[in-house]
Amino acid sequence: MDATPEPAQTNTLRAPALDATDARIVQLLSADGRMTNAELAAHLGVAPSTAHTRLRALVDRGVISGFHASVDERMLGAGLQAVIGVTLRPSGRRESIVEFADRVRVLPQVIQVFFLGGDDDFLLHIAVADSSEMREFVLEHLSAQSSVASTRTSIVFDYHRNSVAASFR
Repeated sequence: MDATPEPAQTNTLRAPALDATDARIVQLLSADGRMTNAELAAHLGVAPSTAHTRLRALVDRGVISGFHASVDERMLGAGLQAVIGVTLRPSGRRESIVEFADRVRVLPQVIQVFFLGGDDDFLLHIAVADSSEMREFVLEHLSAQSSVASTRTSIVFDYHRNSVAASFR
């Protein structure tokens, strides 16, 4: 009896098909995540029950991964923002990548963490009070880690948030 080989598995993510209504829901909520269901239904020209059902389906399918508050860091005393490129040492990279990401994502200064391919392994978007706190952050949380080979800090002059992206995990 001939055994037929199993098809090769791929790790390719496929974007879920969105019809015009689903795409409009995503667009509207990306612009205003606090929009009520009644407002959403009015913008779509559908019944509130239809808007609610469609929204729940988008959440269940993972298209909408959450609802978030956009915070003005300056109002919290953290008016200096930076993007820090971090390169990890080659030895034990697989473990150090996961450990590094887990360690930095919970730091209160960290707004976003990006895991990259390219020259840097990570980009961290951080907000701190001043240059002294920036220096302390880099020295204490980055340079002090044995897995970190180098860092490169760029100060952010202006920041505009378009939408919230999903976690890379």
